[in-house]
Amino acid sequence: MSERNKPHNGRDLDGHFKVRQADVDDLQTDPQGAEFIRDDVRLGGAVADTGPQAGQAGAHVADLIAENRENVARVAHPDKPDARS
Repeated sequence: MSERNKPHNGRDLDGHFKVRQADVDDLQTDPQGAEFIRDDVRLGGAVADTGPQAGQAGAHVADLIAENRENVARVAHPDKPDARS
């Protein structure tokens, strides 16, 4: 039988998480928290937010993307009427 390939779930081959996981809101309230986040991003590339408010930033980004698409469509095709009106 072949070996079952399991998903890594963000872990490297040693079983450690590739990205540091922390509650970013708690880190930002710490006086040295912003410096910790900067160092982690500089060294590891990212910090995964695991706090209770973590999804709110993603929802905001999704809203910004939708707004950007509307703006680009409006500028790229000025002759078409706005779909919302």
